[in-house]
Amino acid sequence: MSRINTPATISDAPEASQASLKAVEASIGSVPNLFRLVANSPAALEGYLGLNGALGNGVLSAATRERIALAMAEINSCDYCLAAHTYLATNVANLTVSEIIANRKGESTDVKANAAVHFAVEIATKRGHVAAESVEKVRAAGYTEAEIVEIIAHVALNTLTNYMNSVLDTDIDFPRADKLSA
Repeated sequence: MSRINTPATISDAPEASQASLKAVEASIGSVPNLFRLVANSPAALEGYLGLNGALGNGVLSAATRERIALAMAEINSCDYCLAAHTYLATNVANLTVSEIIANRKGESTDVKANAAVHFAVEIATKRGHVAAESVEKVRAAGYTEAEIVEIIAHVALNTLTNYMNSVLDTDIDFPRADKLSA
């Protein structure tokens, strides 16, 4: 059970969050627990949805966004995000099981995507203090300046949701992701 109240329905959420939750429901057909939990703070929900929506309309592909999300969830040991992003990677981004496992290990079977995932992992593990060579390496793999900025933003967005779910112990409402074997 989550450590703070997860509104059971949209109408149970703070009034200032209800329109946003209705928009989530209209967009994806349900309101996952993460959204309902964050709805306890209308400001946090607005901020999360704004950044998530803006990046969803960015230049990085859905597959690359999911690859980064999987790597961040594994680094941050977020079971909720591993479940959610394994589901999305499989059913929305159409990634293979072997690709999902590689992503969780901070890799990709795709050469170009591998550079993005490595860069994201380095950003997270070095807390943003990466060398100039790391930026040049991802650029040399074919990523534009806009894509490089979005990789950084996706690390931040996923760290936010990883921490939110881990701190508040969000009830997992997606099929659970298996633990990686050693």
